Parts: sequence; structure tokens; C-alpha cells
Amino acid sequence: MSDQAGKLPMAQTARVRMSGQELGPFFREISKRHDAEDVVFLCIGTDRSTGDALGPLTGSRLLEYGFPLVVGTLQEPCDAGNLETRLNEIPEGKIMIAVDACLGQPSSVGYFYTMEGPLTPAASVGGKLPAVGQYSVAAVVNVHGPKPYWTLQVTSLYQVMQMAEQIASQAASAFGLRA
Repeated sequence: MSDQAGKLPMAQTARVRMSGQELGPFFREISKRHDAEDVVFLCIGTDRSTGDALGPLTGSRLLEYGFPLVVGTLQEPCDAGNLETRLNEIPEGKIMIAVDACLGQPSSVGYFYTMEGPLTPAASVGGKLPAVGQYSVAAVVNVHGPKPYWTLQVTSLYQVMQMAEQIASQAASAFGLRA
């Protein structure tokens, strides 16, 4: 760690673009500070849209890897309609890692933006939800355009599943968990 405040190295205090393989060091830095039992993954999205299914797919995989606290799975998604209720279910004092899909530039599709700090769910589709997470991972699942809801509907499920697995497997490896 590079500063006394316990933050990630300076490059991580701003949103940083990285590949799936580069997620490992991000999660390892978090695991050095927090045990898996103290971390809750907040995986935002719905199973009713391929692009927005990243959160529930990731959450389900994280449970399979053995993470004890995951909010937002395929069985029980955490979406715009229930986010605030689901936030109230998280035990006090837990460290939250927020995971959400987003839309971006063509050159960023397939990449992740990580940060020590919150993300704002539904920002790419004009939603107004509270910022969440002490740490965040935003996965660029498709290109931002004039019809963001439609874009999320026609996003490749294969791409989203691959990205969800990259997040879950890199997090599990960093915390010493195996499926």
C-alpha cells in the first residue's frame, strides 16, 4: 500500500481500466486488508436483460466459489427496484465490493473499471440510484449509444458470462477460495 490512509496504490484511487487478468491484483490488495467473512459483494443487475445480468451471474458464481456474503444472484437479483431494500439487509460494518455492468466506448468493451470507492448503479441508462461500495468493479459489456436499454437487451450473453466468471474467479483466487 502506498499511503497511510490504507487506500489502494495511488493509481487505484481513480477509476482504472483493466483486463480480466488484471483484476487479480485489485482483489489481492483488498484481501490483504479484509477477510472474506468481512466482505459483502453487492452484485447489481437483473436476470431479465442479457447485458444487465452480469451482476446476478457474478453473484451466483461468487457463492459457488464459497464467498459467505453475496447480495444479488440469479435466484435473488439486486436491481433498481429493490436496491435500497437489499442495502438494508447488509450487516453493519461489512466492507462492500459493488459489481455492476455498464456501457462504454467501443475500445473499452470487455474491460473492467475498478476503484477504491463507490459506483453509481444505472448511470449509463440515466438511472438515479445511490452510490454504493467501498470498492467497485464496473464491467463494460457493450457500447454506449442513443438507446442504452435496447443495447443492454441485445448484449452478448456469452460476453457477459465470460466477464462474470473473470470477476468471480479472480476474486476467489485472491481470497484463497476454490470452486
